[in-house]
Amino acid sequence: MPVYPASVKAMSPGLVSLCRREVARVLKLWTQTVVAPILSSALFILVFGLSLGGRIRFVEGIPYREFIVPGLIAMSMAQAAYANNSASVFQARFDRYLNDVLAAPMRGWEVNLALNVGGAVRALLIGSGLLAVALPLTGVPVREPLVLLVAVALLLILFCSFGVVVGVYAESWDHTAFVTNIVLLPLSFLGGVFYSIDSLPSPWHELSHANPVFFLISGIRYGFLGRSDVAPGLALAVTAAMASVTVAWSAWLFATGRRLKP
Repeated sequence: MPVYPASVKAMSPGLVSLCRREVARVLKLWTQTVVAPILSSALFILVFGLSLGGRIRFVEGIPYREFIVPGLIAMSMAQAAYANNSASVFQARFDRYLNDVLAAPMRGWEVNLALNVGGAVRALLIGSGLLAVALPLTGVPVREPLVLLVAVALLLILFCSFGVVVGVYAESWDHTAFVTNIVLLPLSFLGGVFYSIDSLPSPWHELSHANPVFFLISGIRYGFLGRSDVAPGLALAVTAAMASVTVAWSAWLFATGRRLKP
């Protein structure tokens, strides 16, 4: 009979089982869920960082090949966390598997937390793998590890819970893909992944500050490079505010059963 740590024994068996299921869902198709996003982002580093690095040598005193790495890692992790959780929740609703989970002796917050775990694990695996690829290619440093840890934690909370919310409201697979292609991708690319916002003329410089993803990327970039387009405190505060909204929204959905129960 397996022996588990006391912390695991104290957890609800349903919570542990559902967490294991969500993680297994990610790991079972690891070539698609983890390896493919790492390779696609690595291509950005090769094409933009190394190829264009000969022409765009520095951005605000930072080698261009290093400058783009934090934004690419943030973008890849955000998309993975959102895509995993929105697809998982929508499929659970579509197959009516979620009805069985909600009928189990589990609290609403336990179901909500477990459904978030898969996206967090997938995003962390992709971020770690992409960093392992980028380090020998670019030599990107990690100058503010504490800020980086906080920024990554906020990123996971924000996009994992946002994915759950979209998965609850989606009526088809097109709805989840719509948010990725029409909302997340444009906001990510316009959030300063490949360039500094300070290089933009007015009014584009001011409009970029209305992009919430810009603050997320700035926080991650400061953690890596020690420099960003806005103060790290402001970047983390804006990201935390957005994360609190999505967490409260998803918690409300599972507390009330809105759009979850037949």
